[in-house]
Amino acid sequence: MTITAEKKTQLIGEYRRDDKDTGSPEIQIALLTERITTLTDHFRDHKHDYASRRGLLMMVSKRNRLLRYLSNINRPAYLELIGRLGLRK
Repeated sequence: MTITAEKKTQLIGEYRRDDKDTGSPEIQIALLTERITTLTDHFRDHKHDYASRRGLLMMVSKRNRLLRYLSNINRPAYLELIGRLGLRK
């Protein structure tokens, strides 16, 4: 249910603003999206895993807060990010 170090490094490299960036909202949102996708796949097999479902809901809420923050601070970056991640149809 967690993402591998290689996948995390790849996502950070893909969404970072500059060479030393590791914690910008864009990176946090991309990492949360990957974890949410992984957990969603997990629930297809384990429908009664309620403890993990609570964690999923908390991750979705955190991602929504980060998206709202990015939308208020840097609207063009927000629009580009949701396009790249395929969020908000």
